[in-house]
Amino acid sequence: MPDYKVRITENEYLPLRDVVFNTIKDGILTGRFKPGERLLENQLAEELGVSRTPIREALRMLEIENLVDLIPRKGAQVKEMSEKDIKDVLEIRKVLEELAAGLAAENITKQEIAELKKVHNDFITAFDNGDRKGVLDADTRFHDIIFNATKNDKLVQIISNISIQIFRYRITYLKLLSDVSVPDKQHIELIKAFEKRDAERARRISREHIEDQTLEILKSIKNA
Repeated sequence: MPDYKVRITENEYLPLRDVVFNTIKDGILTGRFKPGERLLENQLAEELGVSRTPIREALRMLEIENLVDLIPRKGAQVKEMSEKDIKDVLEIRKVLEELAAGLAAENITKQEIAELKKVHNDFITAFDNGDRKGVLDADTRFHDIIFNATKNDKLVQIISNISIQIFRYRITYLKLLSDVSVPDKQHIELIKAFEKRDAERARRISREHIEDQTLEILKSIKNA
């Protein structure tokens, strides 16, 4: 039987169903719940100190988010990350981030460039300190600054709509990351492209960044 070791994160402003949803989602995204692992309603309810009703509702929401499979007569399990799933999501991410990088190069402000430099330093510091959560947080902030710098609300919304899927694969990549030199160089080159307002160069660097991540994740899946 799975040992969840997860604690509910209380939020007085959210319905219990949404609090449970966020708690289980966080467990999936951070790897506490492994791909293919069964999510037992009774054990989750006991572990989180709630009834089975919000658990069941949260699992249905997670199915919609493509994080959980609800299998008849078997219950829920964490969705496996197939090679096709990875390719599909990262192909979309590559197109969106390439577009975002080009637009950001045209619209980014000096303050946003300064924020990128600071966040990149945070990324490297966290990696050197072995702080995986810090690495993930800094990497997420780095890309969020770029998205917002596009000044294109529709693009930001589209990226937000698939952010959970992108986040899952970003976590997978960063867990595999043993040499920070490649993303370090790519981040710095991207910042330089923004400083020079070089949209073509920014798009190219962004594309290479995602392609490198895709190769590393697929390699790990094949070697698993």
